[in-house]
Amino acid sequence: MDPLLEVSEEVATALAERRPVVALESSLITTDPSAETASLIEKAVRDAGAVPATVCVAGGRLVVGMSDAVIERFTTAKGIPKISARDIGSALAGGGLGATTVAGTIVIAERAGIEVFTTAGIGGVHRRAQESFDISADLLQFTRTRITVVSGGAKSILDPKLTAEYLETAGVPVYGYRTDKLPAFVVREADVPVTRVDDLDVAARAVDFHWEVNGGSTVLLTAPIAAQDALDGDELEQVIARALEEADRAGIVGNAISPYLMKAVAKSTGGGIAKAGRSLLLSTARVAGEFAVSLSAVRAGR
Repeated sequence: MDPLLEVSEEVATALAERRPVVALESSLITTDPSAETASLIEKAVRDAGAVPATVCVAGGRLVVGMSDAVIERFTTAKGIPKISARDIGSALAGGGLGATTVAGTIVIAERAGIEVFTTAGIGGVHRRAQESFDISADLLQFTRTRITVVSGGAKSILDPKLTAEYLETAGVPVYGYRTDKLPAFVVREADVPVTRVDDLDVAARAVDFHWEVNGGSTVLLTAPIAAQDALDGDELEQVIARALEEADRAGIVGNAISPYLMKAVAKSTGGGIAKAGRSLLLSTARVAGEFAVSLSAVRAGR
């Protein structure tokens, strides 16, 4: 028994029985403080045949499978810190609540024995990273953690080509589910080729073989947002280009650029980006659940 882990009975039973489990981050609950949103994401995983395991830090423990009561605390509490991989130690020592990001969640999920995680969009290499060296901790953690991350690709304000270059150099396989191009969060695709897989059973076998041959590292399985919910990529690029020019005039540099771009995109799209992000959260959760079912079958057959 791991003294740092607090695993719900449902998740523990599923893992013991080698049934499919999908890890979920808790930071999105604090970003969109609604228990309904978290419930819908978990439902999407369940409807696909897997068990959801929302992850957080609470009371000096790594919680895997948040109860309704803990989720409710997250939707009402103020100032809950976001926990990346580097923050886990201090969060445990502090004994309070911590909302895990992508990097923080996959560290805890792997420790619990979970092999699939889903999120709407991962971090990546930021625009103008040549100047700021602003690269998400998600990418480095992918080289250290054996898990499959199912997402809609890197967030739209990031640099997709530099992100893809980093992943290639790091040896992280990137698959596109029914797509030849890398999805870009609320945009269906960026001009970056990926290895296409049209069948999740094939994707599961590819992941299993990768781990068998290459050892422990993350595999990225991307699935684009539904066409009817996607934002126009060209229009979004124009918004970002204007925002970068405004940032230059205002003297905004380094790590401050990305938050500035996020605010500019949110303002220009009204509620469009929030609606698209919600759609993507649910669709990637469904794909992750289906993939977890396939991977569980492959792993059980070894």
